[in-house]
Amino acid sequence: MAKSHQIGLVLSGGAARGLAHLGVVKALYENNIRPDCISGTSAGSIAGAFLAGGYDPEELLEIFLQRKIYNFVGLNFGNMGLLKITGIKEVLEKYLKVKTFEELNTSLYVACTNLNSGEVEYFNKGDLIEKVIASSSIPVLFIPSKMNGAIYADGGILDNLPVRPVRDKCKKIIGVHVNYTGAEDEIDSIVKIAERSFHLSTSARIMEVAKECDLFIEPEGLKKYGLLDVSKGREMFEIGYKATRKMLEDSKLFE
Repeated sequence: MAKSHQIGLVLSGGAARGLAHLGVVKALYENNIRPDCISGTSAGSIAGAFLAGGYDPEELLEIFLQRKIYNFVGLNFGNMGLLKITGIKEVLEKYLKVKTFEELNTSLYVACTNLNSGEVEYFNKGDLIEKVIASSSIPVLFIPSKMNGAIYADGGILDNLPVRPVRDKCKKIIGVHVNYTGAEDEIDSIVKIAERSFHLSTSARIMEVAKECDLFIEPEGLKKYGLLDVSKGREMFEIGYKATRKMLEDSKLFE
């Protein structure tokens, strides 16, 4: 079967670390590498939606840096999650120029975990913001989403590098994983324990899936940043940018 896309870009989840995706994409663009298909989960789905909608990486970074973390989330006093994700929804509604997958400039797939069926689902049709919010709803931390009579949460629970929906559609695949999980010496608080547990659980199969990518980018420098470190977005952007430039210099894949 002929593959319909030249280059697929697969973006992992990682909460605030997802801002590093934008640095990666800036480096790709500078090397005339422009993916025509994107697959993302959680933070990767947010970045993917804006990139597929035509945003430049630097422009998108500024949109997020002009807001504090409390602008993105709010306390929830219900029993389904500690925080509401309404601020992120407001950013999507304000800045995304389109409302459906079909209107995007670039083909996009978004991974979500169906908590009722226990399966991952990949969406590429219909309401865009609804699916991106569902994909970004980290369990316990954020309230899960309700769609089509089911409860959905972060796609990274079951697939934090969603190559599957694009593997048969793209001639080359670039995978970006922003949850590097090397050795960690300082685990000294409940927040650190929660973050470490989340990163380890979502990264369990990453190396296996990475083998399906023609180019796999995993910046080690991101491991020191927390799930909500939006204020350090510029630093993470630069880490993603520099890591990708170095990999492209060493790779002959796109010559």
